[in-house]
Amino acid sequence: MNNILVPIGTSPNSSDTLQYAIDFAAKFGAQVYVMDVITVISAAGSLANVEQKVAQSSKEQIKEVIDTVNTGKVDIKIATYNGDIVDGLKSIHKELGVDLIIMAPRSNDIKEELYLGNTSGRIVKQTNIPILLVPKGTKFKPIKSIMTAFGSGILKRSRVLNPLVAIKDKFRANISLLLVKRPGYSEEDLQVNTALLDLSQKLNITEQASTYLGVLEYFQKEQPDMLCVFRRKRGFFKKLWEKNTIPKSEFFVPIPVLVLSVKKV
Repeated sequence: MNNILVPIGTSPNSSDTLQYAIDFAAKFGAQVYVMDVITVISAAGSLANVEQKVAQSSKEQIKEVIDTVNTGKVDIKIATYNGDIVDGLKSIHKELGVDLIIMAPRSNDIKEELYLGNTSGRIVKQTNIPILLVPKGTKFKPIKSIMTAFGSGILKRSRVLNPLVAIKDKFRANISLLLVKRPGYSEEDLQVNTALLDLSQKLNITEQASTYLGVLEYFQKEQPDMLCVFRRKRGFFKKLWEKNTIPKSEFFVPIPVLVLSVKKV
């Protein structure tokens, strides 16, 4: 866990998310990159330094946010990208090798009924970088228990588990697995990869219409500090593949959610 990226938006809670990311990064000795996105479309005859001026203004706004948090010994760097935020994240990941994105579920969306806003939903949907979704106002605390939920035990590449392994090792966390047998499951789905089993203390199996309903069933029993799910087209955030936003009425847990990269096609 070397490079952590924090997309900063216009939300008044940006400093809360950044503070969580800094406290988290401090445990790993990680570098934090704070990212903002600007959109400057140059037209013929426009001033050549417009982009530079907008970027400078954006950088100053980010510095104001950074000034409101306690950075401790964590090194903070600013990355500004002109263009679409998803393109920017992919570009920075290609250049730096981002180990984890830490962001609020709603990003810039101010609609309180939403868990995932349009911007944060697009980031989860369209990137393949591990993401830690941190609910508004969450204060960092050591992670002692992690519930990892999935509808298939198939694991295409064990390295997708690296962020989960790093968190488990750093905090000596206990991991419980929740395999949800959903309609149309195959016998292959029930064969849990040994890399997952080796991480865990126990395996629960339930049968529900969706992985999320399985999580609801076990969430109160387990009371984990973190939920871990996998990003894939028919996976936990299934509705993301139909739309970017997710209402709280359809999904809401008041703890950080670690979203790992695609397990299988």
